[in-house]
Amino acid sequence: MELTRETLLECLRVERWADALAGRDFASAQALVGAGLEAATPLTEAEVDEALAAHPRIGERASGDGAEARFSRAEQASSDDPDAQLAARLAEGNERYEAQFGRVFLIRASGRGRREILEELDRRLLNDPAVETDEVAEQLRQIAALRLEQTWESA
Repeated sequence: MELTRETLLECLRVERWADALAGRDFASAQALVGAGLEAATPLTEAEVDEALAAHPRIGERASGDGAEARFSRAEQASSDDPDAQLAARLAEGNERYEAQFGRVFLIRASGRGRREILEELDRRLLNDPAVETDEVAEQLRQIAALRLEQTWESA
């Protein structure tokens, strides 16, 4: 199976990465995900910022009808929680994170509850900028792997 550049960018909005995978024929989801992870390792700080431009804040819903927005809404669904106090803590944590690191907090939300996301946010606020950039890159790779697998399964 071959994926278009635009489809790849819906999985990870990094031009270099999409160019490395576009037009290649993959025999299985495992081969696609493996190649995707390899091409995304490492991600430069500029590429991390490039990819983050396509991600909403944790706790906020992506708007639009495109695949990126649909992926994001589905990924964040597991972190839905009616607890207003948790929502307020997440909003406050997002603000602190953005003030400290100059970018939105990103975590693979799929399969994680809001409490776990808040614990990770609190832990990552203790990181220095270089360590945090590496953590964000790893989260982007995990998200891309999930999206590639879902793209394969839906084709």
